[in-house]
This record gives sequence, C-alpha cells and structure tokens, in this order.
Amino acid sequence: MAKLRYGIIGCGGCGRGKHLTSYSKMPDVELVAVCDIIASRANFAADQFNVEAAYTNYMEMLAEEELDIVSVATPNHVHAPATIAALQAGCHVHCEKPASLTPELVQAMVNAKDKSGKKLMIGLNNRFTPWAQFAKAYVAAGKLGEIYHAKCGWKRRRGIPGKGGWFTTKACSGGGPLIDLGVHYIDVCNYIMGFPKPISVSGQTYSKFAEGQAFNPNASGYTGTYDVEDLAVGFVRYAGGLTLDIETSWASNTESEYTFVELYGTEGGLKYEKGRLTLFSSFEGTQMNTTPLLAADGAWGLAETYHYIDCIQNDKEPMSRPEEAVFVMKIINGLYESADKGEEVKLSTAKVKAAKVDVKSPAFGK
Repeated sequence: MAKLRYGIIGCGGCGRGKHLTSYSKMPDVELVAVCDIIASRANFAADQFNVEAAYTNYMEMLAEEELDIVSVATPNHVHAPATIAALQAGCHVHCEKPASLTPELVQAMVNAKDKSGKKLMIGLNNRFTPWAQFAKAYVAAGKLGEIYHAKCGWKRRRGIPGKGGWFTTKACSGGGPLIDLGVHYIDVCNYIMGFPKPISVSGQTYSKFAEGQAFNPNASGYTGTYDVEDLAVGFVRYAGGLTLDIETSWASNTESEYTFVELYGTEGGLKYEKGRLTLFSSFEGTQMNTTPLLAADGAWGLAETYHYIDCIQNDKEPMSRPEEAVFVMKIINGLYESADKGEEVKLSTAKVKAAKVDVKSPAFGK
C-alpha cells in the first residue's frame, strides 16, 4: 500500500507539537509539504520534521503538491477557507478545533466535505481519551439512568495565550476561553450524553485582565488587540429538562488549572476532574465511589491521528464529525449572543444555512 502524502497548513505550536509530531509517527504517512504565512516558521517546521517543501500560501501548496491528507492548524478564522480549499483539491482534512468561528462557516465545511467525498475530522482530542470513551459507553449502557444535569469546564488561574496576538483578537479567534478551551468540554460532555437537543442558552463573559500583569510566562511586553473575554460562564437548557453548566477561564483568581465534567443521573453520577474519573452509585442502601482503572492518556493527538488514518484507509466515519461541530458552535455562538444581549437566547431548530466562503489564502494573523 502506497503511503499517504501529507501536508499541513499552519506551523505554529499546535501544528508542530500535535499534528506534525503525530503524523511523523504514522508508518503509512509521508510528510511532503508544510505551509505557514510566516516563511521562517514554515522553514523551521520543514527542517524540524525533514520535509522538503515549504510554502507561505496554501493555495500554491495545494496546486503544486499531490496530497492525500492536509492538517489545518491555523488561527481559527482561516479554518473554513483552508479546509474547503483542501477538500476542493481532493484532500482528506484534519482540521484543528474549533472547527470555525460560526455554525454557518462550519456548515459550509460540511457541504464541501459532502461534495468532495473526502473525510473531514475536527481535532477534538478529548474524545479519544480512555476516560471519555469509558464514560460514553457507561452512559450508553444506562448506568446513570436518566441524566438531568451536567457541568463542564476548563479553568486557568494564569494562562492567557499569546496576549495581543490572534488568540486575543476576536476577528481571528472568535472569542476567548469559551471558544478556545470550552469547546473541548462542551463537545465531550455532549458527546458522552449522546448530543441531546439544546433549546436555549444563557451566558455571561468577563474581561478583567486585559491590562496589567502578563499571564503568559513565555512572553512579555504585550502590544496589540485584546477584545475577547478571559472568563465565561454559561447555562444550556435541553429538550426534556436536561441542563448544563459551563465555566471557562484563561485567567481568574482561583486554584491552578483544572478541567472537569460532571453528570448527574437518577441511578448514578460521574465526575472527571484533574485527570481522574469517579463513578457514584449505591447498592442496597450503601453509597459507593468507584475509580475505574483506565489507561493513561496517550501523547497529544496520537490516538486521534491513528483513528483518522484508519478511517481513511478503511472508509470509516471519523469519531469527531463536522456535523457535530455545527451543533457545538450553535451553543457557543448562542452563549456569546446571550452575553452581548444580557438575556437568554433561544436556539433555532432549523438547519443551519451555510456561509459563503472565499477560499483564497487570507492572512493567518500573528
């Protein structure tokens, strides 16, 4: 079997640390080309991973290289145009989270995927962890009974990424920790629960650390835009009465960074916090806390990448589908709208109309 020819658009920390690192370990993949708007970054990635071709324009890369797979690991506003361009060029696409800035843009990606006949997977690596796979199977088996409430979040005490760059520029990122960190746990929580139907959301955002102390330990002397939140909270109502609490922060005066998912059911409960999964149940009047002996989480993105290669080679549906990303982005965009309006927002049940997307290479941002 011929090796799958691979290229990447976006050679920043996630592009190198997750995508290139993972794909370089795939025996059935050949690293062919890299692309980044910043030439020095593209060349650095090419040297680091022994890739011959380096580009600064993804349209040129897609036209000149015969690629089977393309990773999109750019700033968020480039996800939709780069993904659609790669699909139109006949490539399978592994797009980093969040899929894009709005559900309408993600729907455009879904439509392009359907038209191309190629595989499009969104890089939500938490789905591939042992705890999430166990929790999904446990819930599907009915062990919690009826789930009526859930909580999820990712909180940092000090961790604003790239302050003054694209992360903190809403036009490029779409928002702060809600779309950056919250997307992971809103997604995995809904994934475990089987994607119940959301009917309304209420959200609030806060921006309290735009000035003053620099919270990224790897940089200082920030300049540039900071027009996103650094803490967001939300509440989702689903059909049937199920509710979900959400909390995310890049910077807040709380304990050190931690992630959590909690599910409350009529027959039992489940809590994932700081890398540990606990099950709550009772037997003959005795309450029990159980800690499953699960495998440790693997290297960042490795299980996700193995899964995607298997999907391509054996014509399987990826575990992280863009159609589900439309669902998640409806919740996130609804929470931002609610925060802006100061009131609860009803979520439409109508199919999302795809946005029009110009696939020509836009600036990646800082």
